[in-house]
Amino acid sequence: MKLLERFRDALKEDGGLTDQKVDEAFSVSSESRDPLDRVLLTRGFLTEKQMLRVFSRAMALPLLENLTEATIPAEFVEKVSVQFARGQNLAAIGEADGVFQVATCNPFDFHPLDELALMLGRTILLVLAPKSEITALINKAYQKKMDVVDEMLEDLEDDEMAGLAREMEDGHDLLDMANKAPIIKLVNMIMFQALKMRASDIHLQPYEEKLQVRYRVDGILYDMMTPPKKIQEAVISRIKIMGKMDIAERRLPQDGRATIKVGDNEVDVRISSVPTSHGERIVMRLLDKSARLLDLRELGLDGEQFPIMDKLVRCSHGVLLVTGPTGSGKTTTLYASLKSINSTAKNVLTIEDPVEYQVNGISQIEVSAKKGLTFATGLRSIVRQDPNIIMVGEIRDGETADIAIQSSLTGHLVFSTLHTNDAPGAITRLLDLGVEPYLVASSLVGVVAQRLVRLICKGCKEETEVTEEGLASIGITPDRCPAMQLWKGRGCDRCLGTGYHDRTGIYEILPINDQIRDQVVAKTSSTTIKQEAVRHGLRTLRMDGAIKVLQGRTTIEEVMRVTQMDVV
Repeated sequence: MKLLERFRDALKEDGGLTDQKVDEAFSVSSESRDPLDRVLLTRGFLTEKQMLRVFSRAMALPLLENLTEATIPAEFVEKVSVQFARGQNLAAIGEADGVFQVATCNPFDFHPLDELALMLGRTILLVLAPKSEITALINKAYQKKMDVVDEMLEDLEDDEMAGLAREMEDGHDLLDMANKAPIIKLVNMIMFQALKMRASDIHLQPYEEKLQVRYRVDGILYDMMTPPKKIQEAVISRIKIMGKMDIAERRLPQDGRATIKVGDNEVDVRISSVPTSHGERIVMRLLDKSARLLDLRELGLDGEQFPIMDKLVRCSHGVLLVTGPTGSGKTTTLYASLKSINSTAKNVLTIEDPVEYQVNGISQIEVSAKKGLTFATGLRSIVRQDPNIIMVGEIRDGETADIAIQSSLTGHLVFSTLHTNDAPGAITRLLDLGVEPYLVASSLVGVVAQRLVRLICKGCKEETEVTEEGLASIGITPDRCPAMQLWKGRGCDRCLGTGYHDRTGIYEILPINDQIRDQVVAKTSSTTIKQEAVRHGLRTLRMDGAIKVLQGRTTIEEVMRVTQMDVV
């Protein structure tokens, strides 16, 4: 059978198109001279997932819908530039017997494939994968490439810094100094180094005799470089210029934002400055716009928890709260929940501070206190936009809580976050905000408390002996670990010598049943609600952490760091 006929059959069987739609697509492609696959996608005939299934069937190519476990071979990273890989959406995912297996989302674009084969000097075999998966894989592989930062370090000589320090002493204009090449280069280097190390935040902390640069990686702060104290003002002014902040105002806190590009990759930078006794302290939050949104199954929910969470996010109406401290992954969980239920049949709106990730098919609103757009005022407007699902970035006050609950009672599903230590604590917090107990009881469908624990580095993972006291500290009895052996990371270059690399979530999921509703109306304390829930099978944060310790994914010390003792 010819390829064209196979393609027509696949469009009807895998794409679900009628003969009329197929003929229309071919006709538009012929008239506009656009490739058929582009016509099918831009005209909305097929989604990318359906398109890839059509390609797979018609061209007999394997289809991989998830590349999280794949790694790009070092030879590919060495020989192929990041610009080419990103621009053409091509990434090798394996190599055997001199043949590279290459993932693509557009197998009809033959010229880049020929060019890639020449670059590698090898035969290539194609597999199909979604564009977002290929992009995420490329970003992960090329971030480890050292040359960008190393070249900057080589260019940034000590004598340049010394020269700048002398100029600062001579009373040069600060604005002029902040725009000098070495200062710009130093600030860029600080940011690129942070991205390479997967940092979420950069701290510039002034002391009496030095300026300390610190990176937060996997939730832990590490001291990095210490630029000369004499150029502190120039460095801070440069960052404030980037964030469109007032460099003359040093007595009041300020906020700013900037966007930096690393190749084709855009990173949103949120900048905060506060005055201290030794100069302004700067914190920059890095948000990678091209980061792949996680699915619910990738968050760390295990076999028992996933069905409960999946059921909660698919409720027709009600309020689902995710709780935890700042930086515990609440927003990531909400985005994963939205991603799992988002469809063309549903109208999904969010109001956030700030919008951290762009999600296709979802209308996202960013709050702006200066313009009078708060969570409460934005939520009032959203309700009039005929939504099915609403996500509120955070419930901060009674007004927002009231509107969110009233929205759920009128048939909407509302997702939001709260700052509480555990799941039952969210109920008490809503009551403290002034919401009537009967409204909380009738609207709340579930509360999810979460923390992030660091994972043991796969590059240096090894077995270690453990004592009964160590196991008991997180509630593990010896019969659950008869060999008295667990795992830890020895420490290597990949994990900065910490023994940990990357993070996963631990969860406490509390579905609201009739018994808990009665307790809420009776204003029962959160401790009593938790004790009852545990007796009926609630898995607390520490219990979930203990399971991940026994699975060899994290350590006792890490679980104890992020959880508190269960009061049961």
